[in-house]
Parts: sequence; C-alpha cells; structure tokens
Amino acid sequence: MQETITLSVDDLGQALAMVGPSDENLRTIEQETGARVALRGETLSFEGTAEQVAIASQVADKMLDLLRKRESVDKARIRYAVSLAREGQLDKLEEILSDIIAITYKGKPIQCKTLGQRQYVASMRENHMVFAIGPAGTGKTYLAMAMATRALKNREVERIILTRPAVEAGEKLGFLPGDLAQKVDPYLRPLYDAMYDLLGTDAYQKLVERGAVEVAPLAYMRGRTLSDAFVVLDEAQNTTSEQMKMFLTRMGFGSRMVITGDVTQIDLPQGKRSGLVEAVDVLRGINDIGITILSHRDVVRHELVQAVVKAYERHERRRREG
Repeated sequence: MQETITLSVDDLGQALAMVGPSDENLRTIEQETGARVALRGETLSFEGTAEQVAIASQVADKMLDLLRKRESVDKARIRYAVSLAREGQLDKLEEILSDIIAITYKGKPIQCKTLGQRQYVASMRENHMVFAIGPAGTGKTYLAMAMATRALKNREVERIILTRPAVEAGEKLGFLPGDLAQKVDPYLRPLYDAMYDLLGTDAYQKLVERGAVEVAPLAYMRGRTLSDAFVVLDEAQNTTSEQMKMFLTRMGFGSRMVITGDVTQIDLPQGKRSGLVEAVDVLRGINDIGITILSHRDVVRHELVQAVVKAYERHERRRREG
C-alpha cells in the first residue's frame, strides 16, 4: 500500500541546499530508500511504502536540521544517514558531528563522520595504545594526526613522532634515485601532507626545527625510548613481527601510541606474517590497549572508494568460502 508524507522547508535557500546540485541529494534519498521524493515550492513530499517513506522522511528531516545548524549535506552523508535510520540510530548522527577533534590552520573543524570513527576517537582518548584497522579512506591516519596535533597544542605531550615502514611494493629502493632520505621520502609523503593540512607549512617547519615534530622511517625507531610523545605508526600492516615488537617496546612514560593499517593491503614478501595482524591477536584484551575495526561504512572519500572496498570484501568472502 502506497503512502505519502510531506515536510515543510523553512525557505528557498534551505530548499536549494536540500535538493543539491542537479537534484543529486533528492535522487540519493530515492535510490537509497526506494521512495519517490519531490520538492514543490517549500514542501517536500515522499511517496512509497510505509517503510520507504518513513526512512526517507526521517533522513530528509535530519538533513534539514543539519542545514539549519550550518552543517553540509551531500550524497555520502545522506547514504550514511539512511543506514543509521534502518538501524534505528539516526539520532546518533548529530552526536557524531558535534564532537570537534581539532581545528586546521585554516579554521576548518575536524569532526568524526561515522560511528566507527567516533569509537576510534573515543578509544584514542581513553587508551594509551590504540590499534585501528580498516580500509583506505576511513580516516585512520588523519584522525590520529588530528589527535596528535591537539595533544601537542594542549601540552599533553612534548612532541609528535610519525613513522611508517618503507616496504617496497613493486620497486626496489636501490633502483630509486637519490640518497637514503630521498629514497624513503615518498613513503612518508602522506604523513607530511596530513601535517601540512593540520598545521600549515610554516608552522610545521618551525615545529620540525625545534624537534617538536619528527617524521621518520620505522627503522629509525630502533634503540630509542619515545617518552612524552604522541607516536603514530602508519601502514602497520607492512611491519614484520620483529619490527612491530621493536616499535611497541619503544613506548616511554607520558607517551601515547596509535598504530594504523589495512590488513587487506599487505606488501610483505610471501610467507611473512604481518606484525599488525599478530599484535592484535596477541594484545587483545589487555587493559589500556584499544582496538578499533573500521569497515566500508566508515569510508569518507569519494563514494566509489566505498563501492570498491565493498566489492573486494565480497570477493574475499567468496574466495574463502569457495
């Protein structure tokens, strides 16, 4: 049986923001819920089954509420809101967005965008050591960097140390031009980019000069004790068991460690077990160590990234079952 529900829009500006460019926001609600959506003047109408119109109208009402609070509305946010509505958790969307983690040097607030990201940030606040595992685009590294920047600005730590293993994926380091620093620099580039975004180039360079920020390959951590520092190990799926144990035992007093990685993209030689996979197995259940598993639902990049991740997850399930 078909039902129709209507919602009033405050004004024309809100109506245009709700519709989106080329009506893409309304089309997204239709695609995700199955309801037919139309804007007539300043009234939104929803037609479909009781379940379809209930979810579509709830999501639209929540999006209108976000617009009143000057939050942005786009296809990704609508899709996530629909998934929350189906689980009866739509009310949690504002909780997620209300938590501002840090402010970039351009004044842009950094917020969680999914429940998984919110759990990850909460884990970083509550634990001194945190593992975050998930696919590309889930904000693992960026949110860790944001928390590190916040801790430094609040004088909770004296320095930030960012590191990742320089594992060769298809190319040999010896064949690349330049000295050792130039050879490993491409592996560390994503970390530099995140710091530039959070701090600005000038502020970042000043912090590096005074030793408050360090970006280095994982091999440079051997033999050190990392005290009063916020330490982020990125791409940890490419550590060996020995490297991971070496890194984790570098932790000193007053430090926090965040270890991130995607266990579906391991570039280690055949037969080598990932140190990240092993560490999560070994350390699960230990007090003050948090483990967050992010999924395709937490991807906040282009919508195709989420589709790619989901497709690979389906492929991997079929491979294991077949």
